[in-house]
Amino acid sequence: MANRQKAVLKRVLKQLKKYKLCLFATLFFAFITVAGTLAIPIFFGQIVNLIVGKGNVLFSEIFIKFIIIAACIGVTALSQWLMSIINNHITYNVIKDVREEAFANIQRLPLKFIDAHSYGDIVSRNIADVDQFADGLLMGFTQLFTGVLTIIGTLALMLVINWIIALVVVVITPLSLFVAKFIASKTYSLFKKTSEIRGEQTAFIDEMLGNLKVVKAFNREDENQEKFDVLNDRLTKTSLKSIFYSSLTNPCTRFVNAIVYAAVALTGALMLVFATPLPVVFNVGLLTSLLAYANQYTKPFNEISGVVTELQNAVACAGRIYELIDEKPQTPDGENSVRLVDVNGNVDFENVYFSYTADRKLIEDFNIRVKAGQRIAIVGPTGCGKTTLINLLMRFYEPTDGVIKVDGNDICGVTRKSLRSNYGMVLQDTWLKSGTIKENISLSKPEATDEEIIAAAKAAHAHNFIMQLPDSYETVITEDGGNLSQGQKQLLCITRIMLCLPPMLILDEATSSIDTRTEQRIQRAFAKLMNGRTSFIVAHRLSTIKEADIILVMNNGNIIEQGSHEELLALGGFYSNLYNSQFAI
Repeated sequence: MANRQKAVLKRVLKQLKKYKLCLFATLFFAFITVAGTLAIPIFFGQIVNLIVGKGNVLFSEIFIKFIIIAACIGVTALSQWLMSIINNHITYNVIKDVREEAFANIQRLPLKFIDAHSYGDIVSRNIADVDQFADGLLMGFTQLFTGVLTIIGTLALMLVINWIIALVVVVITPLSLFVAKFIASKTYSLFKKTSEIRGEQTAFIDEMLGNLKVVKAFNREDENQEKFDVLNDRLTKTSLKSIFYSSLTNPCTRFVNAIVYAAVALTGALMLVFATPLPVVFNVGLLTSLLAYANQYTKPFNEISGVVTELQNAVACAGRIYELIDEKPQTPDGENSVRLVDVNGNVDFENVYFSYTADRKLIEDFNIRVKAGQRIAIVGPTGCGKTTLINLLMRFYEPTDGVIKVDGNDICGVTRKSLRSNYGMVLQDTWLKSGTIKENISLSKPEATDEEIIAAAKAAHAHNFIMQLPDSYETVITEDGGNLSQGQKQLLCITRIMLCLPPMLILDEATSSIDTRTEQRIQRAFAKLMNGRTSFIVAHRLSTIKEADIILVMNNGNIIEQGSHEELLALGGFYSNLYNSQFAI
């Protein structure tokens, strides 16, 4: 655990190197702030000496001292303000860098990582954990530098004024350090656990909100409430424990502060009463200054203890963020990767093997040769490998063994961007972003004109419903098109493909949420679109794939039958039974 903390701290310090000039500026203003703060007790001590003697109150000198004190306060306040501005600049720029690194790595992560982790936990790391990290970092910059300089400065001045009293303070100091170490050792693991449970809770809330209709349809509100209560209870207990230990910091260090103050006051008073012979002058004014320094000396221990506690939380959160940043990204395109241009659409699977986990085989020794312009329908029971085949075509997953080729090029030697830009893809699960209808359609072709967008919408039979919206193509839709029906969302996704007209198509249950009448029109539009384009069609409704050139019947990751619709029906095998079962009375 300690090694991990050190590794995270080193990582944070490495991130700060970029802002060296700002760090030096912060240190400079921290020095000015501390110098101004430490100068004030000296002048107050001198003022006390100017009013102690009977009939010896020198108002003119006292007035000058107060002017000097006011100047010190002004300089200190200005330097504190400037230091705060610089600290904010460093902190929030570091946080910006961390968020950018985390989000950039998410873009590079293979889909298998995203599929294996809850979205809520990933979101929690990027938002809640980063915010906690920022709070700890800001507190560290604000109080750590000034605290350390104050301790050094006050101790040096106390040694100059009276080394005996300074020695008393030094002897008591380890008590503060012991308290701080004890609290810090307890809080890190608790804060880390709190952060992890918070991620679980965020994931659960995200899952429930995304599937609220299903929850209500199956009357699972009570069960979900119970699950949430269990998570909430765990979070509450862990949070209370971490806060309990961190809250010990203030009262414990204040108790030590009071001991130091009392020791200085008692030692100084005894020296004055008994007139202990000293090589330096000691008087009431100097005792006043020492008492002020005793307060200033112990106060940073209080603050630094709080900072250390907050830093424990920050380091725990930073560790979770860095875990995400350090996740191994997908294998980048090789230096010799080629760009696919002028694609005809010949696709070959040669001895392809693939499994999501080593202990569970899925696709084995898969072979197929698809000629340019052919329509390939893929059918089979749920879990047979249909969607996996699509994932392999798009290089969302890499084959475990074997080769997939497009126009004779191994897709593993082709840039992902050029490969995917040659496919048009419509999935059963639609995806729309917050923005206008026009912005969502033009995702496939950002430079498209309004006329092109409207023509694509008409081809996809989406134009009519778009024109009925409040602002037609400028209508703003919510995240994932929440204010549209499922069928309308799917029509918009189809419109995207109609707009970019790629040489190859992937249609995975592309019309599953559309009414029968509109589906017939879409199928006619697709027939026109697929003419001359290599098309892979995944369908459960077998009536929609009669015109396919080749129908691949899959089961358990293998092609068990292939041929045209008529050939497979005449074969009287798996496909024939599947087809007839959909029309059985």
